[in-house]
Amino acid sequence: MTAVRATIQIEQVRVGALGLPGELEIPADAAALVLFAHGSGSSRLSERNRRVAQVLQRHGQATLLFDLLTEREAADRRNVFDVALLGGRVEQALDWVGQQSAGANFGAIARLPVGLFGASTGVAAALVAAAAQPSRVGAVVSRGGRPDLAAHCLDRVEAPTLLIVGGADPQVLDLNRAALRLLGCRMSSPSWLRAGSTATWCAGAMRERRRDAVPSADPRGAGSMSPGAIGGHAFR
Repeated sequence: MTAVRATIQIEQVRVGALGLPGELEIPADAAALVLFAHGSGSSRLSERNRRVAQVLQRHGQATLLFDLLTEREAADRRNVFDVALLGGRVEQALDWVGQQSAGANFGAIARLPVGLFGASTGVAAALVAAAAQPSRVGAVVSRGGRPDLAAHCLDRVEAPTLLIVGGADPQVLDLNRAALRLLGCRMSSPSWLRAGSTATWCAGAMRERRRDAVPSADPRGAGSMSPGAIGGHAFR
């Protein structure tokens, strides 16, 4: 099903062999595609992720929000913490994007650089996929995520990775700092990231990866920085 909101093309899609429901939104002249990996107990309908998606769309980035689990799978709480299963679903979504033909309504997404945005346990799934398909993933962003759940593969992540954690969440901060030390990409110093500059950072990181270049170690080049949410920047 296709709809249009202003200059944004909206597609209700079925992702992968399981036909997982998703919503694909493509701004005119989209420069990149961001796949969302939702957290435990959530879905493609997450209000927080949808608000983030709208900001990305205003910055010229297409977005795909999809369910990582079927309804039956989601009813089993063990599955929402099965990082291998969830990571496999993100990989299937990457494959699905790459398989879209140029003649389809949204076939143009196959040529776009791809970034991953994860929340909660979803960031572990995103990092598993980034480690498994390093040439396909241009950047990873984590919002209040648990990258430590993907500790077994963090040393294979090559994509620029941004970890955002609320300053009043010391336990998750510690888990993210530990994960940051395990990432295989070259790290710069953690910095303060102003809300709203994430879209600029993500677009710049994917652009650099597309050119196979090394981004600057100074994160201020991706947008102005001021106190807000803590961001750990990691570059290849």
